[in-house]
Amino acid sequence: MRTYSVEINETLQKTVEVKANSRKEAEEKVEEQWKNCEHVLDAENFVGVEFKAISESRNRDYVK
Repeated sequence: MRTYSVEINETLQKTVEVKANSRKEAEEKVEEQWKNCEHVLDAENFVGVEFKAISESRNRDYVK
């Protein structure tokens, strides 16, 4: 039997509105707000999950 390492990626998503002079400034403002814990994403913001086998190793039983 083989052993697999499986990666689990959960995606959380939230949209917030911010006033800014440009798209870049808006992104920077929201990133700073996020870093300051003004926007905390949790299970209510769940939008998907993906499973991916990233490696396998073989278990070998040696007979002496």
